[in-house]
Amino acid sequence: MLQPKIRKHRKEFRGKMGGIASTNNTIAFGEYGLKSMENGWIKAREIEAGRRAITNSMKRKGKVWVKIFPHKPYTHKGTNSKMIAGKGDVEGYVAVVRPGNMLFELSGVTEDIAREAMRLGAQKLSVQTKFVSKKIV
Repeated sequence: MLQPKIRKHRKEFRGKMGGIASTNNTIAFGEYGLKSMENGWIKAREIEAGRRAITNSMKRKGKVWVKIFPHKPYTHKGTNSKMIAGKGDVEGYVAVVRPGNMLFELSGVTEDIAREAMRLGAQKLSVQTKFVSKKIV
């Protein structure tokens, strides 16, 4: 699973998730991409599951870029613990996604194969997404 090597602070506040993506909102490396259409948190497990689905669908041809990384820790308290003794332990890490963020990119395959691979990868994610392609003029 993806997670940061070191952190300045072990636990973070939840933060705000408004606005649209100002960076990482265009296709930079590949020919096709999967773009987020809503904001939310994408867990590290979802990112890995989406990457595997895309890679296996293309039969390991072409190249896949994962454009998001789970930097933000989320915590969870046990079910039988009382509402005392502070915040829970770090459960995992999430990537904060805004509308317009590019999640995955790929190249080296035809558009039909890319569209099907991105459809299978998008099923693993908890946000709505859209298939985009680079216009070559």
